[in-house]
Amino acid sequence: MSTANGYPLISAAELRERLGEVHVLDARWQLGRDDGREQYLAGHIPGAVFIDVEGELSRHGAPHEGRHPLPDDTALAASARRWGIRRGVPVVIYDDHRMLAASRAWWALRRAGLTDVRVLDGAWPAWTAAGGEVETGDVTITEGDVELSAPAEAGIIGTDDAAAWPQRGVLLDARAAERFRGDTEPIDPVAGHIPGARSLPIAQVLTDDGRFRPAAEIAAAFDAVGAHGETPIAAYCGSGITAAQLALAGALVGRDVTIYPGSWSAWSNTSGRPVATGAE
Repeated sequence: MSTANGYPLISAAELRERLGEVHVLDARWQLGRDDGREQYLAGHIPGAVFIDVEGELSRHGAPHEGRHPLPDDTALAASARRWGIRRGVPVVIYDDHRMLAASRAWWALRRAGLTDVRVLDGAWPAWTAAGGEVETGDVTITEGDVELSAPAEAGIIGTDDAAAWPQRGVLLDARAAERFRGDTEPIDPVAGHIPGARSLPIAQVLTDDGRFRPAAEIAAAFDAVGAHGETPIAAYCGSGITAAQLALAGALVGRDVTIYPGSWSAWSNTSGRPVATGAE
């Protein structure tokens, strides 16, 4: 999945130069915390609009759908207009935690047909380190006029397809290696991984300070687990958010990654699904 300008990231330096030309979205969110909006109000990129990852980029669903089911197509389109996105205006998304939530927003909007959307490389810390201006309080915006498509099942797979995927391609698990092996499971009811999946922890494509590694290193990480460019690639994680970041990493090196949105939270809450443990 590529962007209109061929690159899904933007540096803090470039964003500073283009701040008046782009529409900025603040997607601050971390699992187990609900203070993203409070952090946004305390300081954000000038003009940025806060988006609610739990309430607007996810919906409430049954356990077998996972912790963060995708919003309905019509709901996402309404949210995009509420965020003030306008036709023809590039969109930049950032968060304050290693580009995780921003990647989910990037993937959801790209999947719905928004072509010029990028993620701030290095997130909020990169902005402040670059001396970017900081604005406090809320932002008043006019409703946007963007028209998103209705992708339905495009670019995603369900639990049955995830089970069969290793027979047709490579199914990547973006969680930490210890969760993949089944050594520990801090959130979901069962430890382990989907049989046939291969481990590619998201940390392998990020630097210690939360930026994406050089393209050659990302490509090598994909190649090491057999996820070559000509191979059908799908990815999952705990609840479909980190998998979207792996899809963004794939876009940086020309790998199209299909997402299993339910991910391990859906698989482990679906009766009768087998569970594998260990490194393979």
